[in-house]
This record gives sequence, structure tokens and C-alpha cells, in this order.
Amino acid sequence: MNLELIRDFRKKLAAGCVLGPFMKTCDPGFVESAGYAGMDFAILDMEHGPISVEHLQNNIRAAQVSGILPVVRVGSYEEISRALDVGAAAVQVPQVSSAEEAAAVVREARFYPQGERGVCRFVRAAHYSAMDKTDYFSAANEALIIVQLEGQEAIRNLDEIMQVEGIDILFIGPYDLSQSLGVPGQTTHPLVVSQMREIVDRAREKNILVGTFTDSLETLKMWSDAGVRYLSYSVDMGIFYEACAKIRKKMESVSR
Repeated sequence: MNLELIRDFRKKLAAGCVLGPFMKTCDPGFVESAGYAGMDFAILDMEHGPISVEHLQNNIRAAQVSGILPVVRVGSYEEISRALDVGAAAVQVPQVSSAEEAAAVVREARFYPQGERGVCRFVRAAHYSAMDKTDYFSAANEALIIVQLEGQEAIRNLDEIMQVEGIDILFIGPYDLSQSLGVPGQTTHPLVVSQMREIVDRAREKNILVGTFTDSLETLKMWSDAGVRYLSYSVDMGIFYEACAKIRKKMESVSR
């Protein structure tokens, strides 16, 4: 179990901002190096990445080795339990637009009495049954639950969603939100920023933590200053591309 990682992460969240990338890689080396670099979490992406459950468990092992919290963004509700079975310390669920959907996420992610997650103790998260089963079922319910709000329907239902017990973080998906507002991809458009600030402000009134995705240092600072605690910065492949392009550009300037 990731219990120590989870509890340390919750302490970091209570104290301030946490930072981590989305990761589409199937190579655990990228995940491990992100931990050694000092990132707080990595979002292992099953929604928009090629990663399978088999790859996922190795990426989770790499996260545990380097002390970074393994968050798994699932592609469907059916993947919630499977991600937790192989050791995810948090699940992040996209396209949650209503209180009913948020409650369904909690049911899938929690054992009794908080939920109805399928029960099996012969899984990696339970050390393949080496863990005492009572300890495992109790510890497993400490995994974080993160729901993504990505459209206008979610904003209309925000008050009801925030009333659902068991949600740890509301994650605003700026790209999908921009599409729902008719400005696809324009994540710093005034309409998008205004709606995002409304969510942040309303959540703060309820003492609910908020996260979002950023892909520039400017937006990272803007949302950090606005009180967003769970900050995702870019994507592993994009970070690698930008580093390579920067080196190439530097080389060209030196060789002239």
C-alpha cells in the first residue's frame, strides 16, 4: 500500500501547493526520474495515453521507488478499481458533470462503508494477500479521489457536486472547458479564466481543494496565486520535446 505516501501527500496539500506532470509514457524510467527531480505526484494517463494496466503497475512501482505519488487518470469507471488494485494512490476521473456521477466515482473507489468497490485481497495493493485483510480494506479507503470538471454542465451542478462526500480534489480541465465555451484550446481566454476563477472561489468557500492543468510557467503562477493547490504542469512528452528543441536551438546558435 501507498499509505505513507498518501498521508505525506495530504500533509503537503494542507500546507500549500503540490506539483506534478501528466505522463503518457509506458516507460517507468520517466516516472522514476520525475520523483528524483522533486515532483510531488505524477498523473499516469489511461484516458489519453497508450498505457495498459500491465504498464501501469510498473509505472506505479517506479513512483513508489522515487517517492512520488502515483495518481491514475482512468478512461472509464470500470478502470477505477483496476487502477487501485495495482497500487494507485489516487484516481482521477474525467468528465464528471453531476452529483450522481461524482457519487458513482466514490462508490467505485471505496470499500464499505463508504462505497461498493469490488473486493479482492489477492492484488498488488494488498501485497498479494501478505497484508492483513482488515488493514488493507481500511488503508485502501485513504486513496485520494479527484474528479474532473470539464464543461458548463459541471459548473451548473457545482453546488451539488461539492456536497458529495468523499471527493478530495476538484480538478478543472481547461482544454475541455474551453471547448464547451466555444473557444477550443484557448485556455487563457477571458471566458475560460472567468469560469475557472468562479469554481476556485466557490470551492474555497466550502474548504474544498481545487486542481488544474497548466502548460506554461505563466499560467502555473497565475493559478497558484489564485489558490489552486493541486497543480499539474504539462505532459512528459511535451516537456521532453521542449527540452530537445531548446538544446537543438542552442546548438544551432553556437555552431554559426
